[in-house]
Amino acid sequence: MSNVRTATPQTARAINDRIALELLTEHGPLTAARLRELTGLSRPSVAELLGRLGRGGLVDVVGEAGAERRGPNARVYGLVAGRAHVAALDVRVEGVSLALADLAGATVASRSVPLTTAPDPAGHPGQHPMVTAVLTTLRAAGAEAGVAELHTVALGAPGLADPATGALRVSDALPAWHRQLVAALRDTVGAPVLLENEVNLAGIAEHRLGSVRDRDTFVLLWLGVGVGAAVVLDGALRRGASGGAGELGFLPVPGTGRLPSAVECEGGLHGLVSGAAVRALAERHGLRDDGAEGLAAERLVAGATARTDEAAGAFLDELAGRVALGAASAAAVLDPGCVVLGGEVGRAGGRALAERVERRLRELSPLDTEVRAATVGGNPVLGGALVTALGAARAELFATDR
Repeated sequence: MSNVRTATPQTARAINDRIALELLTEHGPLTAARLRELTGLSRPSVAELLGRLGRGGLVDVVGEAGAERRGPNARVYGLVAGRAHVAALDVRVEGVSLALADLAGATVASRSVPLTTAPDPAGHPGQHPMVTAVLTTLRAAGAEAGVAELHTVALGAPGLADPATGALRVSDALPAWHRQLVAALRDTVGAPVLLENEVNLAGIAEHRLGSVRDRDTFVLLWLGVGVGAAVVLDGALRRGASGGAGELGFLPVPGTGRLPSAVECEGGLHGLVSGAAVRALAERHGLRDDGAEGLAAERLVAGATARTDEAAGAFLDELAGRVALGAASAAAVLDPGCVVLGGEVGRAGGRALAERVERRLRELSPLDTEVRAATVGGNPVLGGALVTALGAARAELFATDR
């Protein structure tokens, strides 16, 4: 007996509706004729699905095509972007960045909330004032943008997001208000709150918007204040059993003089390529930066790539050798075929650093592994959070039976 199931008319309609909605999301407003070309559906089928999507509040007529003003196909149909809104948050030790976007992916509001420790009488007893500040800012941004309610919230934070519970695991290295914020959002926003590690979100952004849109398997190596990795295999983000896949900062490597421990990563790869380690390495090569400490590492790397002198070249070569240790470990275990250098330092190094890492990697590994520089601009963590939130919202709304 065959196990092949024939799609019911209802299932076929749902599939066609979702395809049309995804095309409108990708291409923007389209005529019915153009939808027929892209979907291969008949004229009656396209007319029916546009009617269903219109009644569902997902599609509306947004104009007319200039070349087809005399017939019914002159109408141009677009996604109703205001049908739903999502929020994205990038939670760091020093503050929170947030953005709101409509269903089409257009950002309608963005805010930054710097770390505050001042008491806030409006907050709940025992609630950190930072939590109150973020919730207040989120509500105010929504009100100013005319967002009545949120469909989905995606939040990126350092540390491990437990895939079983969806909670941020306790860590002495992170402030307690991070966990308070996750709980407060779930209690107050009235929408699903998706928690993800910040580096994983940067990997998602790079896959959807950046340098690896052509690949479904890669590792993003995050080089910033800290060190981590996002692992994407066959198009799926891999988090590991406890959410710790990609914690390369704890990877034991030569050159640190000691081993990492369960609670301290200085003896691991972190001790060689963290922001502090990059600054120390640059100083040893005679390169200095007199700016703010938190930005010094990326400025030093960017400055070195623009120079042609021996000191800058030697600095980049040694840094590439250190980064290649982490890339070689990822290649040996996962064979991803591509490693992306992300984070502030990875993006600052650009192609110059990526090429050096790739050359050194060829000496360390028999596997053919391309090394690319991350290209997503702005805040990649926030970008990945928006991609995640929009994906969840569209998956639900686009699959709704009408």
